[in-house]
Amino acid sequence: MLTKNHLFLGLKYLLISLFVGVIIRGFLLIPVPVTGNSMDQTLQQKDMVLMEKFSKIKRFDVIVFQQADGTIYIKRVIGLPGDQIRYEKDQLYINNKKIAEPFLTNNRSHDHQVSPYTTDFQLQELIGKEHLPKNEYFVLGDNRRISKDSRSFGTVASKDILGKARAVYFPLTHIKLIN
Repeated sequence: MLTKNHLFLGLKYLLISLFVGVIIRGFLLIPVPVTGNSMDQTLQQKDMVLMEKFSKIKRFDVIVFQQADGTIYIKRVIGLPGDQIRYEKDQLYINNKKIAEPFLTNNRSHDHQVSPYTTDFQLQELIGKEHLPKNEYFVLGDNRRISKDSRSFGTVASKDILGKARAVYFPLTHIKLIN
């Protein structure tokens, strides 16, 4: 038989659970919808990803950021502050060193066009500087042919980064960690 003590204990557990849920949802793992196809094969349109905003941004992390017009994007970090970046014959060079992009293997294998998957460019041509400024990141979508990214809108300031995309949790058939 339920007593007042049982009801009070149940209510207390419910309130604690709600509080913990709000903290996790609001500060630790924040849901973000994927819109567009610029991150195909890594992320699909209408995927729901969990974002966290407390770890340091590293090269090739998938980040969520907001532009001045309020648009939220999910892209991959290619260049870090101080980096010199260029693409030449579909090859990424950072600080004049060839850098492999294993996360593009699947995309390139599905690409049937003859032209390079990533068009040639130098950072100087895009932003007018040889090196990324302090607190600025260079981002690209994994679906390079259709991605609106740093090649079109410039660098991303660290203050505009909302967090890192860590996992896809919906739809259930797409569940995975994002690396």
